[in-house]
Amino acid sequence: MTTTPLYEKILIAADGSEKNMAAVSEALRIARACGAEVVAVYVEDLGAIESIPPGEMMLKDTWSVIQKEAESSMSRIRSMAEGVNLKTIVLDGKPASEIVRYATENKIDLIVIGTQGKRGLERLLLGSVAESVIRSAPCKVLIVK
Repeated sequence: MTTTPLYEKILIAADGSEKNMAAVSEALRIARACGAEVVAVYVEDLGAIESIPPGEMMLKDTWSVIQKEAESSMSRIRSMAEGVNLKTIVLDGKPASEIVRYATENKIDLIVIGTQGKRGLERLLLGSVAESVIRSAPCKVLIVK
């Protein structure tokens, strides 16, 4: 009799914040226990750029900062992922919808996300990205605070 692992594909919703590191650690711990593949997804939030007044130089500078933050976040996760089959992906768009789209298209079993990311007090109890992911996800979602 063969048993199916609890989770085969886990998605970490990464945002580069310190608050998100607990979710990253938990996802990696679960992956080690299950032998699951992990995909860390960082979504470069286009909304951050849309809120900037027109000006080509400012736009380039902001985009550069966002891209550096994405790479820094992915690098940090790679350094924590010893013994885990890890893939890192950087997407562009609105974080919640891109996370759900990726999870759906790639048959993810579990999404692990922090309660609050970079927008901290935007929601009192649960970050707006986490809340949207919970509502739309095609799979189980683990919220880590």
